[in-house]
Amino acid sequence: MNMDNKVLACVDQSPWADHVADYAAWAAQRLDAPLEFLHVIDRHPERGSGKDHSGSIGVGAQEALLTELSEHDAAFARAAREQGRVFLNRLRERAAGAGAGCIDTRQRYGELEETLVEQQQDVRLLVIGRRGESAATTQRDLGRNVERVVRALTRPILTVTDAFRAPQKVLVAYDGGGITRRGIDMLAASPLLRGLDVHVLMSGPERPGAPKDIDQACATLSAGGLTASGRIIPGDPEQVIAQYAANEAMDLLVMGAWSHSPLR
Repeated sequence: MNMDNKVLACVDQSPWADHVADYAAWAAQRLDAPLEFLHVIDRHPERGSGKDHSGSIGVGAQEALLTELSEHDAAFARAAREQGRVFLNRLRERAAGAGAGCIDTRQRYGELEETLVEQQQDVRLLVIGRRGESAATTQRDLGRNVERVVRALTRPILTVTDAFRAPQKVLVAYDGGGITRRGIDMLAASPLLRGLDVHVLMSGPERPGAPKDIDQACATLSAGGLTASGRIIPGDPEQVIAQYAANEAMDLLVMGAWSHSPLR
């Protein structure tokens, strides 16, 4: 087991945390990698003391108020750390019960995106919920934190959308461009998807070189020990990929992020 090449599960106290833990445990076992749960505590949460501090106050009263607010912040920080400790221990036990081996937990104060950028050097795979605690009461399909993290990081990211189901079928959205070619090479070199049924799908406008491109992609995956088959379905990539995934009951979707291709 490579201790410097971990699966990092980024969790908050939302309903998606258990799903993230389950997928992270699955990935850590497949990759024979250590698993770490990271809980980032916001340094500046939006909260109030519930007291009215308006109006003119003297110097002595100002000092007393600052002391009171400082003590309030310290008490909040202690409570947040303790809540986080209990929360992370529960996820550790859940992952251990699912078969994960080396498991660690960590709490950090700061901004999520900044923290993950600092941590990514030793990360082989980041696992994060598609929506987190801040998105639980919104109608956003993709949480704000997830979108920022995907843009900022250079490591592979597994976004979790639902309760865990051991993946059996994987759809790789492929356009023959540089980003997706590098993705194919990465998948071929990784044990994560070995033994699973991998479908490579090309969509978008018809072009003469597509059959050659998809044959090369499948050959690369096969050389890496994966079972891969290719399909070319012309049409709008968003619609074609979504329809194919639904029709074929795919468990995972693999694609590049923020490229300049129709897969963006």
